[in-house]
Amino acid sequence: MAKYATKAAENTGTLDRRIGELAELDRHHVPDHTRRLITACRDLDALYPDRRLWAWAHMLGFRGHFSSKSRTYSTTLGALRQERADYRAAQEAAALGLDDREPDTVLVLTDWQYAGHGHTPGEAALAATIARDLQTNRETAREALRDKLTEDGAAA
Repeated sequence: MAKYATKAAENTGTLDRRIGELAELDRHHVPDHTRRLITACRDLDALYPDRRLWAWAHMLGFRGHFSSKSRTYSTTLGALRQERADYRAAQEAAALGLDDREPDTVLVLTDWQYAGHGHTPGEAALAATIARDLQTNRETAREALRDKLTEDGAAA
């Protein structure tokens, strides 16, 4: 079962929700191997009631997250991620020849400067012209529609 702990439900062919009855497996075309694992969860549920295997059969018997996320037991996933990030940063610094820096030194590779906001005068004029043309087109279309409706009404 441990090899399935890192896989998503769709990778193993199981369902993404609890299973009410084994007939659901037929309706959802669950693969034979996964079907046997789910059936084993159902069969073993009575022997290990505290584990609630049938309730978690859609997860192949695993309840929730497969690894410890406790803040008080062992280590946390966040601590493991930070350790990995620190290791990779040190590895990258060594590869770039930057490992002789002091730990609190910040290496600046580039900087950002404020370049301004909004349109340039030419862009502002172009945008105003486009907005004015769109407004003129809308008004012309409304007038044409009104004239057409007036003509149709007079002809009737």
